Amino acid sequence: MNTTIRGTTRLLGAALRTLLVLTLLCGVLYPLTVMGIGQAFFNHQANGSETTSHGKTVGSSLIGQRYDLPLKKGQETPEPDLKWFQPRPSNGLGTNTVNTQYKLLLSGATNRAGDNEELIQWVKDAKAAVIKDNSVDGYQVKPSDVPPDAVTSSGSGLDPAISPQYADIQVHRIAKLNNLDVAKVQNLVNQHTDDRILGFIGEPRVNVLELNIALKALEGA
Repeated sequence: MNTTIRGTTRLLGAALRTLLVLTLLCGVLYPLTVMGIGQAFFNHQANGSETTSHGKTVGSSLIGQRYDLPLKKGQETPEPDLKWFQPRPSNGLGTNTVNTQYKLLLSGATNRAGDNEELIQWVKDAKAAVIKDNSVDGYQVKPSDVPPDAVTSSGSGLDPAISPQYADIQVHRIAKLNNLDVAKVQNLVNQHTDDRILGFIGEPRVNVLELNIALKALEGA
């Protein structure tokens, strides 16, 4: 009987010591080490890739955000503020969106098939809106000019970037509504176009938040 009790006590003691050691290693030392390395060598990424303007954090370079007019009475989805470059539709298409404000809790795709009638109609409506909104002062956007990212959301619905093609067709609208020279706005897009990673990974892209920050600075210049 005493031998059994001693054996059980010894096993419980060993288990407790193992628990304490693993808690210290995996629950304290390892997280602190990883956090320390992150803060020391990858400070920007470790703190959410924050984007600042005039010393104020205005968003993250990894998370898209919309640029909308104030919500009117009776509206469920606000209208886009066309003075700013517009991002991809957020987790949906046009005004029929699942995630109308890039809310992180609703990250995800609509999961509709390519032959879904509602999806097809969303794409048609979104394309018509892009053509209408961006055809200004003799500049006419053709249906073939509208890239896929102008009428579809990304898989997460949170994509912060658009294609250079989508940014380009917005240039004339932006210039008109902000009383800016078209060439200056186009140059702004060119300056904020990032090439493929390492020259072959992914596609060229334009971060909408960073572009709109530069646009605001150009307006004040």
